[in-house]
Amino acid sequence: EAPSPVSSPSEAPSPAPDQVHPPRRATPRSTRSKATQMLKHPLTELDLDARLDQIAGVDWRLVAGFRRLGVVTIRDLLYHFPRRYDDVSSRRSISELQVGAEETVIGEVTDVRSVGSGSKLRVRVEVSDETGSIEAIFFNQRWIAQQIRVGQMIAVSGKVTVFNGKRQFNSPRWERYTPDPDALLHTGRLVPIHPLTQGLHENQARRLIKQVVDAIAPRVPDHLPPERRAQAHLLSLGEALAQIHFPASPDQLAAARRRLGFDEFLFIQLGVLQRKRLWQQEQGLPFIIDQQVHAELQRLLPFQLTAAQQRAISEIFADLQRPSPMARLLQGDVGSGKTVVAAAALLQAVANGLQGALMAPTEILAEQHARNLKQLLSRVRVPRKATVTDTAERYQQADWRSLLDPDEAAKLAEITQILGMTPDEDMGGQGVRVALLTGSLGTRERRRVLEGIARGEIDLVVGTHALITETVQFHRLGLVVVDEQHRFGVEQRLRLKNKGHNPHMLVMTATPIPRTLTLTIYGDLDVSVLDERPPGRQEIRTRRVGRAERDKVYRHIRKQVAEGRQVYVICPLVEESERVTLPSAEEMYERLQHEVFPDLRVALLHGKLSAREKDEVMRAFRDHQYDILVATAVIEVGIDVPNATTIVIEGAERFGLAQLHQFRGRVGRGSHQSYCILLSDSDNQQSQERLAALEQTTDGFKLAEIDLQLRGPGEFFGTRQSGTPDLKMAQQGDTRLLVEARRLAEAILNDDPELAHPEHELLRQKVDAFWAAAMQAG
Repeated sequence: EAPSPVSSPSEAPSPAPDQVHPPRRATPRSTRSKATQMLKHPLTELDLDARLDQIAGVDWRLVAGFRRLGVVTIRDLLYHFPRRYDDVSSRRSISELQVGAEETVIGEVTDVRSVGSGSKLRVRVEVSDETGSIEAIFFNQRWIAQQIRVGQMIAVSGKVTVFNGKRQFNSPRWERYTPDPDALLHTGRLVPIHPLTQGLHENQARRLIKQVVDAIAPRVPDHLPPERRAQAHLLSLGEALAQIHFPASPDQLAAARRRLGFDEFLFIQLGVLQRKRLWQQEQGLPFIIDQQVHAELQRLLPFQLTAAQQRAISEIFADLQRPSPMARLLQGDVGSGKTVVAAAALLQAVANGLQGALMAPTEILAEQHARNLKQLLSRVRVPRKATVTDTAERYQQADWRSLLDPDEAAKLAEITQILGMTPDEDMGGQGVRVALLTGSLGTRERRRVLEGIARGEIDLVVGTHALITETVQFHRLGLVVVDEQHRFGVEQRLRLKNKGHNPHMLVMTATPIPRTLTLTIYGDLDVSVLDERPPGRQEIRTRRVGRAERDKVYRHIRKQVAEGRQVYVICPLVEESERVTLPSAEEMYERLQHEVFPDLRVALLHGKLSAREKDEVMRAFRDHQYDILVATAVIEVGIDVPNATTIVIEGAERFGLAQLHQFRGRVGRGSHQSYCILLSDSDNQQSQERLAALEQTTDGFKLAEIDLQLRGPGEFFGTRQSGTPDLKMAQQGDTRLLVEARRLAEAILNDDPELAHPEHELLRQKVDAFWAAAMQAG
């Protein structure tokens, strides 16, 4: 649409003498309007960073509509991809049209009539070819009668219906027909359906996008050199952008999707591999693995390590012996024994005269880890290394206690007392000193613990994000373990790493992660997987029931409590909602405490409580001060209450498979048979598939793959992973494309680690921009 012409002064009529006034100053709005007119240019003169309002002939309302979608520049518009495509490429003669099918016909307009008035207005357009005629009915679109004329050739696309025994189109797409097949925009092809908003009309938006694509896409510089494109069998970037918007065929659309998805995976892989290479180039603290200490740990364990645990420990020990710092992800299903693996690694840090730190997302998880580490390591004797050579590669053995002066010996005795260590546990100074650093420590105790960390008197520190505050200074930090990795941002992990001289880092997660997500989110880490459950753990019996069976569920709960067990009840909502008929956590708490189980002890836990209140409720439940805990999804991953044997999940269809599997992992941690009850009346097919999968398997990795396919990566963790790149085109399930992109990224970085060669200049800019956007979003 052309802008309104602006009259020049010479064209304006002269005012009458009695109408002469002093010239009025131009208002800011009129000034902006004239300035905008002067900035208009043909598309051939504009580049990718030009704003849409600089394109000649584009109406300001169209620009405003795109701006509401965050589309401001020509580049934004090129990457404003269609959300789907309507395939109306199948052209038939009128006699061949199939009722119920999406069809396209080309014919001559033989009649145009308006029928009715007001809200019942209909425009009937008769289209004819050599085989017959069909009517296209347009409702409440009076202007159609002015736009379509008898004698025109038009293309019509839509669903064929029947009314009064005659076939017809209801509100179809249409456009004037030209013999050039590439000229068809709204009909007779794979028609792109772009995301729209208020003020944006489909045909108008599609027309502008087509103009921009035709003029600009062939001129888009490709960040991949031709030989790299050929190596990966990819379309050029300009061709891919043209075909993603207006595909000539399904095959061309697939090729365009592959190129643009490959780009996203490639940017991710170049970023994470560069980060990994930088990490590996740093000088770390190589450990000497003390096999005697490790053998003593295994001897004192009340169970045998699984083959998966032994494999993971071997991989970690191999990393610890290298001069570059370890960066490894340990992922294992619920109950797979990650803590023992972490304990074995932390023990080697102590045996090398260094300190270890374990960071957990909440106080109660930190307390749990500290308790477990003390229990695992309390009887392991660790001979101390007194001095360290400059290169930190070899250690001298000595009786380090004999080197302490009386004041230092007294402080060490005070620390062991604060840590709750008996003389037997101290083992003459060879016991492992584990400190818990949380907000609940008293001022004096906290000061002494901080001193003990700074002086090297404390071997292992377990805490929350308090570990990364400025007040915590380590004497010689050798190994950092981060639990529930996805709960911390990249910056938080780096701040803990910077507490030492490039310490080794082990990150852990209890969420089984499909390989594509592992390579995408944790592509800078080596991966160890615990895919084996320790022997002796009972299967959790999982069953889906309808709400009509709620009384039977309550009888089961009462029976479990009577036997001394505890129960979780999970609700998807905190408060009552008008839109959702499911009981909220608050409603469920009131009902269970006052109506169903007035004689039992019921607690409530939800996200509106403060962190301290949540910790207090969980501690009380863990200590069996309550029989039933009603909670929302805030219930912590990894919380260990061995006496809890049943979890009831209300509205189970509202949770993803990965989350349901995490909930199920809250039980089955003791020696008693455990149960997971899924309450759901949903008849949605996808929900039924999800709940059926949970009933049939306890394999978290298999469930994670199913969940990723059903829900997509954005919902996989429940909340977005901090610093995760946003993918517009790449499909997380496409492992093959991801592996191909990683292979090309490795080849590029092998030749040009810094992407400093001239042919990689554009690629480096794209990678930097991609990761900058990811970090901003995270």
